Amino acid sequence: MALTAAGEGAMRGLDSLGNALSASFFEPVLRLGVTGLARAGKTVFITSLVANLLNRGRMLQLEAARTGRIESAFLQPQPDMTVPRFAYEDHLAALTGPDPHWPDSTRAVSELRLSLTLRPTGLLSGFQGSRRLHLDIVDYPGEWLLDLALLDKSYAQWSGEVLTRLPARDCARRYLQAAKAASPETPHDEPLAQKLSAEFTAYLRAARQAGFYDCTPGRFLLPGDLEGSPVLTFAPLPEPQAPARKSLWQEMEHRFEAYKSKVVKPFFRDHFTRIDRQVVLVDALSAIHSGPQAVEDLRQAMGDVLSAFRPGRNLFLTRLLRGKRVEKILFAATKADHLHHQQHPQMTAIIEALTQEARDRAQFAGAATAALSLASLRATTEEIRSHNGDALACVRGRLLENGKQAAFYPGALPEDPAQLLAPARKGASSWLDGEYQAMQFAPAELTLKPGDGPPHIRLDRAAEFLIGDRL
Repeated sequence: MALTAAGEGAMRGLDSLGNALSASFFEPVLRLGVTGLARAGKTVFITSLVANLLNRGRMLQLEAARTGRIESAFLQPQPDMTVPRFAYEDHLAALTGPDPHWPDSTRAVSELRLSLTLRPTGLLSGFQGSRRLHLDIVDYPGEWLLDLALLDKSYAQWSGEVLTRLPARDCARRYLQAAKAASPETPHDEPLAQKLSAEFTAYLRAARQAGFYDCTPGRFLLPGDLEGSPVLTFAPLPEPQAPARKSLWQEMEHRFEAYKSKVVKPFFRDHFTRIDRQVVLVDALSAIHSGPQAVEDLRQAMGDVLSAFRPGRNLFLTRLLRGKRVEKILFAATKADHLHHQQHPQMTAIIEALTQEARDRAQFAGAATAALSLASLRATTEEIRSHNGDALACVRGRLLENGKQAAFYPGALPEDPAQLLAPARKGASSWLDGEYQAMQFAPAELTLKPGDGPPHIRLDRAAEFLIGDRL
């Protein structure tokens, strides 16, 4: 077994060396990871980004598009034959067709290769031909990203952390009752283990629906072909003084360790360690609507997200000797079109404050970070409405629930993000100074001019940060 593991490690090292040499001397490849926590809009982000790189009329803040340095862009077969292709055409048809609707959410890893032909620049540009950059976009669920933090935890640590925060959540009541009735010292009983796992999974789904983000293990929410397997049949329990052999605790611990080795580590090895640039999408508006506890949970989740990355600069020798590092990380608050542009600075300040600690740690390690608010696909228009003598800056769009047009005012976000973060850190149960609403809009019907991609807000700025230096 040791020789097999060593051989596999050597082969992966040779593969990394070959890829690094090829990327440096021939056609370079830039791998962009796209993830996000629940309802953040990963699928829409990738679809709109690709559509706007193929038709660059709306990408004025992407310098290479504005100056004409991008000569052409086209989709190519993805290089990894074992990963599903991101269904770009289907998703674009859903967003821009005659009956526009949001595409299905991310449920597994997928990949898409977009190749860009670039005009040469510099003093010798007249003597050089066009060069090519392959952009490999990797889409994966944010729930799987948070699982990477489990690699450094034991079953006892994870159980203790989960059971500490559950009593404050109404949606955890049924699981806590089931866990209290089950003694971890009793001999393992499979029907009991399945019951506890089912109750814990039901709690995770309810917690995600309520706006919480610490919903690990992530595969409990997106099991795929692992559904019903022992590796997904465990739950947190209070640690006994001296767990007996073949006890319920010992079996749960064994399955937790198997989950890390059989599920989490392969994802980390096969996909995560190969990423150059990363964007993390955040539905901060829904967290604010859900209340202070959800905002604090989101802030802590951002720290867990960063702990999963290996931030740093991808110098040539670094890539050869130690593998890739994530050299740029963008934290983006999505659904900026749910706010009038007058409130976009407040939203950006909030996402900057929420990710401050995470970004500081990444920058210390040598990675470049940024935070902004964006809308991958603009679904609303803006208007000013009068209410009780006040002028309210509203947005108007087609409601997801019934398709009717409606104007919406979410509430005035504070100029100082501390007005939200301070109550959240102190454990407040509700906002004292205001109510913040969230509305679900459907995509608007579009008529696109030739050369224009779908309408967006600051998607071009996100692209400039993530890939502009390589164009």
